[in-house]
Amino acid sequence: MLGSSILRMQWRDGLFAHWPIAPELVSDRLPDRLSVRTYDGDAWLGIVPFEMAEIGVRGVPIGRSFPELNLRTYVEGPRGPGVYFFNLDADDRLSVALARRLFALPYYAAEMSMVRDGEMVTIASRRTHDGVPPARFRAEYRPTSEVYRAEPGSLAAFLVENYRFYAAGNRLYYGEIDHEPWPLQDGEIEIRSNTLFEAEGFEEPAGEPIVHYSRSLDVTADRLRVA
Repeated sequence: MLGSSILRMQWRDGLFAHWPIAPELVSDRLPDRLSVRTYDGDAWLGIVPFEMAEIGVRGVPIGRSFPELNLRTYVEGPRGPGVYFFNLDADDRLSVALARRLFALPYYAAEMSMVRDGEMVTIASRRTHDGVPPARFRAEYRPTSEVYRAEPGSLAAFLVENYRFYAAGNRLYYGEIDHEPWPLQDGEIEIRSNTLFEAEGFEEPAGEPIVHYSRSLDVTADRLRVA
């Protein structure tokens, strides 16, 4: 675990839905000092819903739990490879306010629900944050394989094994997270409604996404630093 971590949490029922996209369509949306990270020549856009659960601050259990949904891509930056978030919608206004202040991340308030029925998870989100484009997302997803770990160098590892994020405010910042390798399962998703791409100025990528699922993972997050 990170020695200076300030947050501890558990991510539950995580889904990774990824689409390949031309790198130039992403590069124009990135802040200075970040460049697109590619795999086999493609940039990737990912929609990642999960439940943020059992949040604690420096060993103090807060116990807050809420759904979260993000749209992300993968970048190279001054501190190495990482994740760049276009948005992080969450159903907890206090946590949204704190995350925007402490981590300079584009967290937005949303009305969300996450319902489990056996192995099937239904996620529904409607952004309610003032001053930003509205966005909706609704989908059902479930695992379809046994648990495995992503092989180093594989596409799955490129998409899920990321331990750094970048955030842009008046300066470029970065933060580190720490966790065991993801216990992955292949998955399937049925998307009923999705305006996340449109809200961030992207055309919806063609084709079906590559889908991975993870039931639960303990995570720590470090403080934000100037990149």
